[in-house]
This record gives sequence, C-alpha cells and structure tokens, in this order.
Amino acid sequence: MNPEVIVFILYLICMLSIGVFFFIKDRKGGEKTFFLGDRKMGAWVGALSAGASDMSAWVLMGLPTSIYALGLGQIWIPVGLVAGYTASWLIEAPRLRRFSIVSGDAITIPQYLSNRFLAKSKALQVICAVVFLLAYTVYAASSIKACGTLFQKVIGMDPMAAIYLAVFIIVGYTFMGGFSAVCWTDFFQGLLILGAMLLAPVFALFMLEFSGEAIDASSHYWNPAADWHDVVSGLAWGLGYFGMPHIIIRFMSISSQKTLKRSAWIGIAWTVLILIFAALIGVIGRLDFGMDADMTKNELVFVQMVRKIFPGVISGVLLSAVLAASMSTADSQLLSASSSLASDVYKPIIRGNRASDRELMWVGRFVVLGVAVIALMIAANPNSGSIMGLVGNAWGLFGAAFGPAILLSLFWRKFDFAGAVAGILVGAAVDICWLVFLKQTGIYEILPGFAAGAVAAFVAAKLAGPPSEEVMKLYDDAVVYDD
Repeated sequence: MNPEVIVFILYLICMLSIGVFFFIKDRKGGEKTFFLGDRKMGAWVGALSAGASDMSAWVLMGLPTSIYALGLGQIWIPVGLVAGYTASWLIEAPRLRRFSIVSGDAITIPQYLSNRFLAKSKALQVICAVVFLLAYTVYAASSIKACGTLFQKVIGMDPMAAIYLAVFIIVGYTFMGGFSAVCWTDFFQGLLILGAMLLAPVFALFMLEFSGEAIDASSHYWNPAADWHDVVSGLAWGLGYFGMPHIIIRFMSISSQKTLKRSAWIGIAWTVLILIFAALIGVIGRLDFGMDADMTKNELVFVQMVRKIFPGVISGVLLSAVLAASMSTADSQLLSASSSLASDVYKPIIRGNRASDRELMWVGRFVVLGVAVIALMIAANPNSGSIMGLVGNAWGLFGAAFGPAILLSLFWRKFDFAGAVAGILVGAAVDICWLVFLKQTGIYEILPGFAAGAVAAFVAAKLAGPPSEEVMKLYDDAVVYDD
C-alpha cells in the first residue's frame, strides 16, 4: 500500500474509534443525549462542529473547481456565505438558543417551531420532516459521492466500492455515538480542513508554473462583476444559513450564552479563512493547470494541486481533509434527518408520546441507516449531478423553507403558527418550482424561494390575527432568558 492509502486507513479508524467511545460513554443516555449532546458543547467544539458540518466536500472540491472553470464571478458565493454565516452567529444564534430552552427545552428545529407557538397540531412537525427527508438525502448524497470520487482518483478503488465504504464509516460512528460523536469528529475534521486549506494554496503559489492558456484567458474570466446573475445568485447563498438545521442545531447545543459568544467568533474566523483559501485554490489552479476538462468534470483542482506539491504521507494527510469535509457534513445531515423523524413523527404521532428515551434513541439510529441507504442510491446514480449542484439544490430548499419562519419566530412577537406553516410550504414550493421551471433565468432558486416564504409567512400571520397571550408571554420570557 502506498503512503496515501495507509494515512486514509488510519484516519478512518480514528473516526470510528470516536463513535465507539461515545457509544460506550453514553450507553445509558436517552433522546436528548443522542440528538443534542445534553447541551454540553464547549466553545471550540461547538464552533468547529458548526463550521465543519457546513463546509462539506464542496468547499474543497466543488467551490474551487467552480472558480477554476467559470471565473471570478463565482467569488460572490464565498462573499455571500461569509455575510450569511456571520449574521447567523451574531443575530440568530443567541436568540435561538434562548428560545429553544424556553420553548419546552426543544431539541430539534420542528420541535422548537411547534413549541414556540404552543401548537397542539402536529402538522408543522410532519411538514418539516418531509422537507428534511427530501433535502438531507440529496445533501448527504453529495458528500458520499465526493468520498467515492476521492477514493477512485487517489487509491484507484472501484467507485461503487468506495461509496459503500464511505457510507459504512459515516453511518458507523453516527449510529453508535450520536450527536456527541458527530460534534467531536467534526471538531478534529475542522482542524484538518483548515490546515489543508492553508497549506495547499500557499505552497502552490510559490511553486506556480504559469499556464499559457490561463494567461490568455478572456477578460470575462477575471472580471468578478461581468455578469449580474453571478453577483445576485452568489450573495443569495448567504440566506441559506438562517434555515440550515444541521448548522443552527449547534447553536442550541452550546452550554451557555457566554460560551456561545466565544464560539461565534471562533466559528466566523474559521469560516472566513476556509472560504478565502478555497477561492485562492481555484484561481491558482487555473493559473497553474490551465483549463482541463477532466479536472472540471470530476471537481479535482484541490486533489491535483495537493498531489503535485506534496510527497505521499503529507498528501495523504491533506487529502484526508476531503474525507473530513465529506464525512463531517454527511454525519450531521443523517443525524438531523434522524432526529426529525424520530422525535417529531415517530414519538408524537406513531407512539402518541409513549416512547421511552431509550426507544427513541434506537429508532433514531435505524432512521440514520434508512436515510443513508436512500442517499447511497442517489450518489451511485451517474446522472445525479455534480457535488456542487447537489449541495446547491439542498441548500436552497433549506434556506427558502426554514429561514424566514425561524427568523420571524425569533424577532416578531406576534408571529404565529399559521405564519410558520405558510412560510415553510410556500418557501419550499417556490424554491422547487424555480429550480424545475425557471433555472434558465440564471437566478439561484433560494432568492425567490426565501422572498416568497417571507411574504407568505407575514401575510398568513397577519390574516390569522395576534397569537394568544400565552404565546406572546413565551416570547417575552425567551427574550430576557439568561443562564
């Protein structure tokens, strides 16, 4: 075995070991332990876990290749993401943590939204679970597909065998360790991703061999504002953070408001660095390699850069960052989908709130398996699309469906249950319809979806009239809540 293979194997063993550790440690835990880590996450683990669960393989493979192939117009995607991520930590996170605790100590986003309005109807939880299942299977498929591509290109493994291996490892530690295992693996993977993103472009810049094709590239490539569609759609990516369940659930898990403030600045700094260096990898790759169709098709700019510069052991460590990015997002997505279906559908609807914590924990584990199988089927389909494309579809759906409803629930005292239902349904429907029928406009579907969801939520809440005094009192209590 070459050094890269040995490093990959050691890395995967370490990730599985974390799952085994928390399986043993939390074996007597229950629903809150498995899905939210008992709200005991520290500043560093919470911050890097949120970042790593966000920055999947698309930030190492999809985004650099997009900039490499399409030009600096794609630079607006990281600009939009930095703005949205910063706003979500500084504006959304403090209130969401408070409101989730006051709202019946909610441990999932659907549970929070229902408890926030003291709703007796389970409609909102079912709607959320359906959107979760649809978006998360697509999102997880992108991460699984990235693992398959990496193993095929680096190790020479059969792509289908690689995909099965990736699913086995990810499901293994998520199934066993739950939220704590996911957060701690994400913490270490976040450090690895940052190290790889810092080293690769810096060394590549010093070893740059200018490609004649890159030098002769058209001015359109080097003009970030050449197409207004790129500017608008790129900035719109930032809207996704306000409704991304597997990211904002980290806000709810942090141990205190004081810890959350420290965590916010750690997370923001980490993300800014990651996105800056992702953009540099794309630009330097274009200057160094010129335009390569195979590199574009398989989204391999980062992989080729690392293998060109570093010897086997070091390249194995750095390329493990692609595995880290893929796994750290897939595990969070599987766990979020699992928590929604187990806690928000199985517990209240199928079992009538009679299920024990232990039962829910095991139901959650088997839901992880089921969602992983569906994601595996999508990833194995050669016509499923690119990694960046799959991420964009899921990202848009989450942001459009949940972003407006969550923000209004945190900042509008008279927002109500009807507004939340309308916002989620309309936001999701417009996002999907725009993707299917109006994609050719060049406008990213999250923008019209988010706008439509916000308008629908506002209008429905106004038409329904003010909520009860109890709901408005809950809002008031949440605003002043402190640990």
